[in-house]
Amino acid sequence: MANDVVLPFPFPSFLLLIFAYLIWFHFLARTLTGPRVWPVIGSLPALISNRRSLHDWMAGNLRSTGGAATYQTCTVALPFFARKQGFYTVTCHPRNIEHVLRTRFENYPKGPDWQAAFHDLLGQGIFNSDGEIWLVQRKTAALEFTTRTLRQAMDRWVNRTIRTRLWCILDKAAEYKTAVDLQDLLLRLTFDNICGLTFGKDPQTLSPELPASPFALAFDSATEATLHRLLYPSILWRLKKLLGIGMERRLKESLKVIEEYINDAVASRKESPSDDLLSRFMKKKHDGDGDGDGNRFSAAVLHRIALNFVLAGRDTSSVALTWFFWLVMNHPHVEAKILAEISTVLRQTRGEDPRRWIEEPLMFDEADKLVYLKAALAETLRLYPSVPQDFKYVVADDVLPDGSFVPAGSTVTYSIYSAGRMKSIWGEDCGEFKPDRWLSPDGDRFEGPKDGYKFVAFNAGPRTCLGKDLAYLQMKSVASAVLLRYQLAPVPGHRVEQKMSLTLFMKNGLRVYLHPRRLG
Repeated sequence: MANDVVLPFPFPSFLLLIFAYLIWFHFLARTLTGPRVWPVIGSLPALISNRRSLHDWMAGNLRSTGGAATYQTCTVALPFFARKQGFYTVTCHPRNIEHVLRTRFENYPKGPDWQAAFHDLLGQGIFNSDGEIWLVQRKTAALEFTTRTLRQAMDRWVNRTIRTRLWCILDKAAEYKTAVDLQDLLLRLTFDNICGLTFGKDPQTLSPELPASPFALAFDSATEATLHRLLYPSILWRLKKLLGIGMERRLKESLKVIEEYINDAVASRKESPSDDLLSRFMKKKHDGDGDGDGNRFSAAVLHRIALNFVLAGRDTSSVALTWFFWLVMNHPHVEAKILAEISTVLRQTRGEDPRRWIEEPLMFDEADKLVYLKAALAETLRLYPSVPQDFKYVVADDVLPDGSFVPAGSTVTYSIYSAGRMKSIWGEDCGEFKPDRWLSPDGDRFEGPKDGYKFVAFNAGPRTCLGKDLAYLQMKSVASAVLLRYQLAPVPGHRVEQKMSLTLFMKNGLRVYLHPRRLG
């Protein structure tokens, strides 16, 4: 029997390989301008250690660059990956943002990683698609969002929800001197409103008993599980999905509940169309294949369209209002100006008697006249944008206006949160809450910044939010409905801090006491 041959370990070759890698890593690290990178794991240690204050950490990194407002880093310091999937360009420079969102729009789509993560929930809906599929839905939606009837439908939903639900809950809390979580109430309010507007079905989550809606719970669970897909390498969530464990199991169960609810809504609207968005899309024909023949949207596409609008319309407005009320509580002079403006408008529309001012919530035509309140809401979104950052995939090698080279296959992250905190963009007082910066010199007109890419809380370029005007009107109606009737006071000891998610929630909610306000 022959003796086994034991091959010696190629130690010199191994050392040579490590030496070559360290030389390569040295030159890689010299080209990066962000947080410190380590061999193999790149900047992951810094990212993980700052995960609870990610947006402020990112803003600090961008401020440290001076006027550049851009840095580059990698999370996988390995050959090939370091300049592709693991390479990130982080920016808040207005010229770079304009380049990504408008000038070279086609070169910066959502990308395969984002679309794969959101596909089970949103499919190829308008907020998770690119190219022709996105364009068809965008054109159809754009036509509907300019109609007067959609604005009137939204007005009715908002008015009814405030009058028959929100005021009842707040009146009871004020009477019994009990605290409420304003963020939770606002999430329920906007959820009921957007579901009503989207498919004419009211989940009634903002009822006095604050019931747990299966659809709302499933929707929350599905969005949270989807977010986790973005935070970790795709191989992990794909493996969990294959094995049916962890968050992926929760996602599968939640999607079943959502599927059933939306299917019922689609079936109901086929039998009795109304003025909601789903009914409007059912009536539309599109030319998705370019052959000139109009086709109806299939039930599966309608399902995804509805879910996309619910996702966009629910969290963003409620989160913005939550931060608005917190800022107003801490800036009484701003609150006084808002109340004075609302009173002026209501004297014109409802007369001098303050009791008539609070009989009904403000209609959209009245809310439209509130210039200073809109400025206060815009200032809130400058400091606390509902979507604090966004990601874009780089299709082909490109150079940003500031000279930064971005390789194909890498990611560009633009930080909306950081942009509002840069002195080079908003001046020395960028950290202050000053609604007046949004007003014309005489104070009677709302004026956004001349450089529109300093403020992209509603996105910009071809993907500018179609519901921007409706969102402002809803927020103004809700804000005036609350401030006219109540003076808010924070619960002593309640900690306000950010929750790290795609949307800038308050981690612990916003717990407040309500004191009836005396007008006039």
